Amino acid sequence: MLAEMARRHPGLHIQTCYSDRFVDLIAEGYDCAIRVGYLQDSNLIARRIGPVHGKLVASPDYVKAHGSPETPEELAGHQALMQGTEAWQLMDGDKIITVRPQGRFKADNGTALVAAATAGLGIAYLPDWLTHEHVASGALVPVMTRHPPPPAGAYVVRPPGQHPARKIRVLTELLIEYCDRSPHPVGAAAV
Repeated sequence: MLAEMARRHPGLHIQTCYSDRFVDLIAEGYDCAIRVGYLQDSNLIARRIGPVHGKLVASPDYVKAHGSPETPEELAGHQALMQGTEAWQLMDGDKIITVRPQGRFKADNGTALVAAATAGLGIAYLPDWLTHEHVASGALVPVMTRHPPPPAGAYVVRPPGQHPARKIRVLTELLIEYCDRSPHPVGAAAV
């Protein structure tokens, strides 16, 4: 996608920061960020660029050793692989329920969480674009399939202001176009 952006907009200068940490756009001087998941209320302006689907996964070895939780209540007895102290949202029929899992392994990067899950350290709640190949190969298996996470989104967020800069509008439109074509939309970044 970056090559396409450079080709279509040869005068565009891009500086990116790829991090799964939550950045303060205003304090850190970013023009915009790509946020994945569920947006919290804030004074930032957000534009949805595409859907993000995810699932709870674990390695076959973890499931063999600890079993597979079937209900949100059973999840409390398992090791969760998390980015911090986040809550997980799961579907119970048409209702969204929130669980607060516990675990000994935390990482600020989805790729590290995938590695921990494939190593058998616990259950991770991750987007499909990170786990697709691992599930296809059998290195990870979906768990709690009767209680899937609700669909989330990928968003371009920017500080408040009347009109976004042209570069943010161009980036947003290119990302929307990319997400429309791709089965696995982009991850989080700040630019």
